[in-house]
Amino acid sequence: MALRYEFIRGALLLGMGPKKKGGGGASKEGAAEGGGGAKGGGGGTKVKVRHILCEKQSKALEAIEKLKAGSKFSDVAMQYSEDKARQGGDLGWMVRGSMVGPFQEAAFALPNSTPDKPIYTDPPVKTKFGYHVIMVEGKK
Repeated sequence: MALRYEFIRGALLLGMGPKKKGGGGASKEGAAEGGGGAKGGGGGTKVKVRHILCEKQSKALEAIEKLKAGSKFSDVAMQYSEDKARQGGDLGWMVRGSMVGPFQEAAFALPNSTPDKPIYTDPPVKTKFGYHVIMVEGKK
């Protein structure tokens, strides 16, 4: 599992996600240049992200039901996530232009929240890694 986490985190950071298919509607300045530069693209805007990653959509939807029932995001991540569960789904600070497209769009669209009172993606966000329930703890 740890190896899978390192691969997924590395892929998210290096932008090795699905290729863009002309969906320019939500793109921001540096996002159109996508996978070319993991360093400076997008003006350096960062988000502190937690997520719950599930291979199957049904499991991600189950996790969302637990969150709706009032469970802490970190507790649900430990129970349901197939990635980073030991840290409550914490991915740390991530820079705009360094994440796969759908994940990045969702992360930057969310307002700040806390694991105790999370604001998260519902429905889950689909990427090539599976289904993500994403929450943002901070923005820079």
